[in-house]
Parts: sequence; C-alpha cells; structure tokens
Amino acid sequence: MIIALFGIILGLIIGLYLPITFPTSYTLYLSVSILAAVDSVFGAVRASMENKFDPIIFITGFLGNAFIAGLLAYVGDRMGIPLYYAAIFAFGTRLFENFAKIRRIFINKIIKK
Repeated sequence: MIIALFGIILGLIIGLYLPITFPTSYTLYLSVSILAAVDSVFGAVRASMENKFDPIIFITGFLGNAFIAGLLAYVGDRMGIPLYYAAIFAFGTRLFENFAKIRRIFINKIIKK
C-alpha cells in the first residue's frame, strides 16, 4: 500500500512539474490509452480488495490495454472510421463496473466493522 501511495505522489509531482507536451494530433490516441490504463488501475484496486491481485496480470493488462486502445484509435483514424468509440465504450463500461464493485466492497467492509 505504501508503494502505491509513493507511486501516486511521484506521478503527481512529475506530472505537475515536468513540462511534457504532446502534439494535438496525438490527443485522441493518448486519451483512449489513458482511459484503458485507468481501467486497469481500477481493476487492480478491485482485485487487491478481493485479495486476487497479481502484479504480472496487472502490468500486462495495463500495457496491453493501453497499447491496443491506442492502436485501435490509430487504425480507425487512418481508415476514416471512429473505431476509438469501441475502446471508449469497452473501457468506460469496465471502469464504472469496477468502481461499483469497489464501492460495494468498501461499504461492506465498513458495515462489518
């Protein structure tokens, strides 16, 4: 848990103080990839709360989902078809499902105390 908090704090510091910019032409790909990565993080939190967390599954899912989402957006952009909607729908739905399950687990733990 301490390592996760350290990672979040380090990421916030880097994000706030390191001036990294991307061309606006990459915003679609980055936004879909970030959505996929956030979905993986929510899945990891849920798995951790259920005592089912596996770091290999998390890392491969995090990188794989982000890559596939960005690739899907890129291919769709080149074909003139908004394929990124599929990634938004899939990862957005999973993100909200994971959040709902995290919320239920958290509430059940509070009630049982």
